Amino acid sequence: MTTTKLQRIRRTAVLLACLALAPALRAATLDPAELPRVQAATFEVVIPKPVNDPLTYERPLPLDQLPFQQRNDKYYSVGTAFALGDNRFVTAGHVLSLGIDSLMGEPALRDASGHVYAIDKVTRFSLQQDFVEFTLKDAPKVTPLEPNTHATMNDVVYAVGNALGTGIVIRDGLYTSQTPEEENGRWQWMRFSAAASPGNSGGPLLDKDGKVIGVVLMKSPDENLNYALPIDFVLKAPANLAVADTRGLYQLDVIDSKQSGRFKTEFPLPKSFADFSTAFQKAYNASADQQLHDLLGENANTMFPKGAGSARLLHTGSNLDAFPTLLHRSSNGTWVIAGTNETKSTLAHNGFVAKAAVGSQLMFHMRKPDDVTSKQLYGDSKLFMDLLLKAAPLQRHVGAEQVKVTSLGKPTVERMFTDAYQRRWQVREWPMAYDNSVLIAFLLPVPDGYAAMMRIAPAKNEHEEMGDLKALTDFVYLAYSGTLAQWKEFLANTDLLPTVLSDIAIRFDYGNDFRYRSRRLGFAYTPELQKIDQNSQLVLGMSYFEDHGKVVWDVSNVVVKSNVDNAERISFNRHIAPSDELDDSYRNSWGKIVQRSHPDDGVPYSENDMTYIGTVGGTPVSAQAQPGVLYTAFYGVDGPRPEDTMKGKLNLLMKDVQISEH
Repeated sequence: MTTTKLQRIRRTAVLLACLALAPALRAATLDPAELPRVQAATFEVVIPKPVNDPLTYERPLPLDQLPFQQRNDKYYSVGTAFALGDNRFVTAGHVLSLGIDSLMGEPALRDASGHVYAIDKVTRFSLQQDFVEFTLKDAPKVTPLEPNTHATMNDVVYAVGNALGTGIVIRDGLYTSQTPEEENGRWQWMRFSAAASPGNSGGPLLDKDGKVIGVVLMKSPDENLNYALPIDFVLKAPANLAVADTRGLYQLDVIDSKQSGRFKTEFPLPKSFADFSTAFQKAYNASADQQLHDLLGENANTMFPKGAGSARLLHTGSNLDAFPTLLHRSSNGTWVIAGTNETKSTLAHNGFVAKAAVGSQLMFHMRKPDDVTSKQLYGDSKLFMDLLLKAAPLQRHVGAEQVKVTSLGKPTVERMFTDAYQRRWQVREWPMAYDNSVLIAFLLPVPDGYAAMMRIAPAKNEHEEMGDLKALTDFVYLAYSGTLAQWKEFLANTDLLPTVLSDIAIRFDYGNDFRYRSRRLGFAYTPELQKIDQNSQLVLGMSYFEDHGKVVWDVSNVVVKSNVDNAERISFNRHIAPSDELDDSYRNSWGKIVQRSHPDDGVPYSENDMTYIGTVGGTPVSAQAQPGVLYTAFYGVDGPRPEDTMKGKLNLLMKDVQISEH
């Protein structure tokens, strides 16, 4: 007989034995006399619904689409708890944790008659084993469930819980097996086949006699083998102590590296739920801060702008794109500008919002409507968000329908944050209590409106998400662009300007002259060279580069167009001598600039229906004095133009150029 055939015979025998046993197992039911005691000792865990909603919607919320019980209940039903002693109640740690730093209110217990009991003190808590023990104010007189710490494998068990938030139900199955705790097998989870649904978490797992053998914690994702914590771990847990010892991965969007860290803390109990929530959140926030610190520390030698992988970006000028994105370290260790696939939605009066997901955040560029001043936009956070919601709608799900949010109201947080490159961000935060989440926006004022990053995060993760966004501000890449009218308004907001712009003088008189002066470059021109009016466009291409041993964020490209739609323009580009670690392509490009080769030779040329002429500005180059920085200057206009005309334009452009950087 072959081995395969023998295995089939054995499997058949086992199957027949199981089928023979099944009727006996299915016949075993919980003693009806025990049901009232079990039901009286088992409670819903509920969280109060928000009373006030500052949000406004495009139409009344279709609450009639929700089931009757759900729409009329003043509470959200989130889990199950049970009595384990005299005024001693137990539920899953993750169920009670829903109330930590919540926008909704403190969790409570509700009995079958609808009476709600407030939590008095939290007395035991374990994050890793996922249970919490607590007392109630004005606790009901119920007979607690009797524990059994020696459950028998393959016996019938009963999962008792608030399945799907519809009340306490009891479902049977088998205690099938044990599974080691995932990290290093510190304990064994119980596995059972009784059905478990959302809402069962925290409920008791009973043996055939109605004694509690475990706390129901998790539903198996792929099959009906669900998880419970043996009740023995609750009984033997240290009294009056909260403990957490879990590991996790921390990642920042600009690098692929992950930091493996631990959230490990303990603090004394008993505490009121409010004090417990405060102590837990404080420890969690400190752990998140430490993980971010450790991640940045582990990558310190290769984090931009350090390391050889930063050299290319530090020698690359601006791409003149006003849409904000992030720097990112690629798989080969080289820092690059993250690509985006933005979509654009229009606003009234020439406004628009361009948006794209970059990593975990929404990045967007808002061009404000013409009837909104910069001062209004920067000073009225509700106005800003109302405009954003018109172009980037936020939907609230109600049953099977989606309702557009038209306003989030006033933010609850309004403060400033200055990043490492002295850019001043307006930080705004709006609560969305119905979802127990917060919308966090980091807004960077730019000439035509805002460049920004935004995340929606669970309320209890607000500090962690805020820390991430603060760290990401140092890696934001964008150009400053706007009409001269927009620049005039923007530059008047001196307290919002990045330091680099406060050190640059931009002066213009419509129809007469335009002047630009920084500590690196100065130039001026009149309408004889190019039209100057309120619709002329100025773009400052910003980039990161090294200056006297320090990496700065500064202007590397200046472009002024006669107007937004006209192709006529002048431009100045900053170029840096390549460092040793760069490849020959950088040296070849630099060599052509040094030698004033085409197209920097003062000879007009045509390209893409445009005529250009360019030269190199600064100190003449000699073999004895090789410069580290040079500027190229260009004038371009659409269509063919005579050579003499183009050379005359170049002379006008270069007449007042001053380059003070060498």
